[in-house]
Amino acid sequence: FFFDRAPTAMADDLAGFLAGLVLECDEIPNKDKLRELKVDVGADEPLTIVTNASNVKSGSRVVVATVGAELNGEKIKKASVGGVVSEGMLADPPMLGWVGGGAGAAALLPESFKPGDAPPKSRPRMDGGGDRTGGGDAAAAPVAKSVGPGVDALFEKKLTKEEKKALQEKKKAERAAKKVAKAEGGGGDKDDDD
Repeated sequence: FFFDRAPTAMADDLAGFLAGLVLECDEIPNKDKLRELKVDVGADEPLTIVTNASNVKSGSRVVVATVGAELNGEKIKKASVGGVVSEGMLADPPMLGWVGGGAGAAALLPESFKPGDAPPKSRPRMDGGGDRTGGGDAAAAPVAKSVGPGVDALFEKKLTKEEKKALQEKKKAERAAKKVAKAEGGGGDKDDDD
């Protein structure tokens, strides 16, 4: 990367950050893990970007911080990395303020993003779901709530320890009340709809 110190915070705004299509991905000889990319960002010529992100290959759609983009108060600039001049850097999800995705892994975009598009404000779905509207400001598409056996439980709120304990106590009291009612009623289950 191109900083005296490692970037730790996200970009204040995404000016200078663009969607890019990786056209070429080649290892840099004698440089452990470094790769030279040719990335189409919608300009006349593809940019040369040096990265150590292992999740990138030819055909990947990535977010590129171009020369002049600002991150942590520092401007991205051309720099020699591993003996190759890099004309920007790949952004990772934390730099963009996205939830999910780790530092050091390139922020990937679905095919709906074209080279030169502005990146979304939140991590997009990679499964092709959701519509991309808003000219590059697309937020992550909402997940439709499914209905079916076992699926609804995925959307239920997680209970706190106190709520779980109260629920157990309530169920225990209901069972005890049923036992008493059953004993008093002579063992019949004429009114046992539950």
